[in-house]
Amino acid sequence: MSESLVVCDVDEELVKKLKEFRFRKETNNAAIIMKIDKDKQLVILEEEHEDISPDELKDELPERQPRGTFIVYSYKYEHDDGRVSYPLCFIFSSPVGCKPEQQMMYAGSKNKLVQTVQLTKAFEIRNTEDLTEDWLKEKLGFFR
Repeated sequence: MSESLVVCDVDEELVKKLKEFRFRKETNNAAIIMKIDKDKQLVILEEEHEDISPDELKDELPERQPRGTFIVYSYKYEHDDGRVSYPLCFIFSSPVGCKPEQQMMYAGSKNKLVQTVQLTKAFEIRNTEDLTEDWLKEKLGFFR
């Protein structure tokens, strides 16, 4: 079955932007939202956001046209013991109602994108309403 998966390349400019994002000095939450250009079979930049909460980020995800979305999110995480860290999270949104060929294209390209950006905290959501601060903190709790 994996032979039929379409694995899209990652746009070179996007790779550069993601590497810069990884080493950013700002201490606020920020996100890069990406999508697949079906015609070029390429993962491309859709939007960038600074100082955006998980709940605000949720509002930026496409609702009317369900399709997959890739997000790299820099999150200010305050640990129970008072420490603060800034984990870089990869979030793959694959909403219910997404066309099957689109789902396969996004699913097939997800691992390549995670490897390209060298991320270890990769999460998936099926319902955009699930993207909340509590959900993210619960997911990050496994990485203490």
